[in-house]
Amino acid sequence: MSGPPLDTPGGSRAVVVDRPGHHRLVRREVPPPGPGEVLVRVAAAGICRSDREVYDGHRDAAYVRYPVTPGHEWAGTVVAVGEGVDAGLVGRGAVAEGFRACGTCERCRCGETSLCAGGYAETGFTEPGAFADHLTVPARLLHPLADDADLRAAALLEPAAVVAAAARMARPRAGERVAVVGAGTLGMLAVQLLAASSPADLAVVDPRAARGEQALAFGATAALDPAEAASANGRFDLVVETAGAPSTAASSCLLARRGGRVVLTGMFAPGATGIDPVHLSLSQLELRSVFGASSAAWTDAVRAFGTGLLDPGALITHEFPLEEFGAAVALVGGGDPGTGKVLLRP
Repeated sequence: MSGPPLDTPGGSRAVVVDRPGHHRLVRREVPPPGPGEVLVRVAAAGICRSDREVYDGHRDAAYVRYPVTPGHEWAGTVVAVGEGVDAGLVGRGAVAEGFRACGTCERCRCGETSLCAGGYAETGFTEPGAFADHLTVPARLLHPLADDADLRAAALLEPAAVVAAAARMARPRAGERVAVVGAGTLGMLAVQLLAASSPADLAVVDPRAARGEQALAFGATAALDPAEAASANGRFDLVVETAGAPSTAASSCLLARRGGRVVLTGMFAPGATGIDPVHLSLSQLELRSVFGASSAAWTDAVRAFGTGLLDPGALITHEFPLEEFGAAVALVGGGDPGTGKVLLRP
């Protein structure tokens, strides 16, 4: 292991979810980086709806492995590197891709690393995550940040990478009429990124008026509630769905013009309203979906953050220490319109 001696009296703390609804804060030895790995001191970690699903036991069993330390949205500082890793990374602020893609299967070789056929493995779900003082990750997944990067804001680069993946599929063009369905974290980041493509209109659809007002500050030209949006069905060249609500996949397709493009970015649960295949065929819609983010999308998000196109920090509303994980996770998905992104700060 390369790096300065680690000043960690009492070891390293981590939140462990042993089974749905049961968690504990443990102290352990600092996990040393193995060959090809880096050890990161976590600066901030975001809690998202999928973390709440892990805690509640609602995540598909194929995509979680208990006991687990959650935390897939994070930023931190490299404090040590394992054998074969550039020692110059020590001291660098960084984020890292969550999917532990194999790099050799057909999907990986085609650049679709989030669809790796080598078996699902992801930081915070099947591998120890960032609700901890430290974590180790493969160095090949690391994305170093600028020296002056705000690591608190950078913790949101994982959802930003998902939005960047959607933008790659959406191919926004200047002068288009664009709608973003949902004004949560993904939706707000989508507004920021899509505003950079100079759309003629950029409407946000969300029932929460306060979220709509914030979207206007980020570059949206209109904030619509779902009823108002329904009167604009068939108007938009591009629709980016980010809510993952039961009805939003179907309603997003109705918003698009004939020949338009729809990208589904939200994660849907079983029982969501189906998309009308008659409408799809008669409207000749181009429909895409997003599962996570490829390495290329991560690169896009990190670059957009570095150039100031993305301002994730403005979405943070609550911060908690590791000891208050229970209170923090209870806020996520609780329905309070004043709750934006919730962070844990080890």
